[in-house]
Amino acid sequence: MALPDFLVIGAPKAGTTALHAALARHPALFMSAVKEPKHFLTDGPPPTRGGPGDTQTFREHVWRREDYEALFDAAPPGALTGESTPFYLYDRRAQLRIHAAIPHAKLIVVLRDPVERAHSNWTHLWSAGLEPVGDVVRACAEEERRIAAGWSAFWHYVGLGRYGEQLRHLYRLFPQDNVLVFRYRDLVDEPLKTLDRICGFLGVERGVISEVPRENVTAHPERTLRHQALSRVIRAGAAVGRHLPGSLAGRLTESLEGALQDNGRPRRPLSWDQRQALIPRFEEDIVLLQEVTGEDFGDWLRPRERSGGLMGDRPPGQRQARNGRPRLP
Repeated sequence: MALPDFLVIGAPKAGTTALHAALARHPALFMSAVKEPKHFLTDGPPPTRGGPGDTQTFREHVWRREDYEALFDAAPPGALTGESTPFYLYDRRAQLRIHAAIPHAKLIVVLRDPVERAHSNWTHLWSAGLEPVGDVVRACAEEERRIAAGWSAFWHYVGLGRYGEQLRHLYRLFPQDNVLVFRYRDLVDEPLKTLDRICGFLGVERGVISEVPRENVTAHPERTLRHQALSRVIRAGAAVGRHLPGSLAGRLTESLEGALQDNGRPRRPLSWDQRQALIPRFEEDIVLLQEVTGEDFGDWLRPRERSGGLMGDRPPGQRQARNGRPRLP
């Protein structure tokens, strides 16, 4: 058994699920069937408490070494193996664990405008009925309190988007030649060119994969009395669920989330005022990011209209799973 040759390590809500699916189509690459094993997030069993819904997510961690290595057992001879856990970039201890276990690993980093990323993250949890705050700006203001209370990284809307700090630490461990950094918009606007760039970085044939699947379509339930009532039930159920078997807790949560999203509308774009309110939270780090990478990210400092990404109309009957993968009834 062996550890992966490469990892997609960030960032959450930056197209990593779609990228994982695209790379899995290349015959020279083998991607883990579990898209987010989260193996390097802990040294042992994951926490047992956190924010709303965290306990169920913690149960999904493939934390045992033998179980993690088994994810790559089916790889064809000669194929490069990979996995995608977008929280590794944010978690400095995960970076250290990866370096200790796979010092020569190749790492892929997708960076999304941090304000848009935070909004997409908030929308994901709001749509799942887990986010109690109905505005992304106010939810970001709750971050320090949530971190102190032990809520998992997926609730760290601001911290997850501070890429300059994250990459500065990563480059102290890995040579820059082992790290490929590109923008989420590259994946959206120029998928063929971006996939070829990734294949070149990994040393496999270019031109074999050319499309990135459209995934992670999030319905946006309106803030109605029904939404508030169902969300309270979901959050209460998440607290009770940590005492139930994982499969039972998952089925109960799915049925409630399905009811919540049945009348969901397309995701609301960020408003101009929300952008202006959130940009200052990232200004200093964007400057650092430019210093660390030598690239220009100045457009992220300016409010603009454009939003969206690897999204289409929500297919009939499709609902959004908490883990970010579309769920079909």
